[in-house]
Amino acid sequence: MKRLLEFLGVLAVLQGVAGLLHEFTGWRWGLVQRIGFLDRYGVYVSAALLVLGGALFAAAASRQQP
Repeated sequence: MKRLLEFLGVLAVLQGVAGLLHEFTGWRWGLVQRIGFLDRYGVYVSAALLVLGGALFAAAASRQQP
């Protein structure tokens, strides 16, 4: 379970960074800008993904290894 949380955290952080790069530099990379109903909220969704990634890392760190 710890590895899964870490993997999902990495994906969330990567997508958050990609979304912010798209908003500020115009690079077309990542999933945030490809979802139509998120067009006007790209910066907010990307920031939320970064926070979610941090929360997933914190949850993974709190899990004990068997």
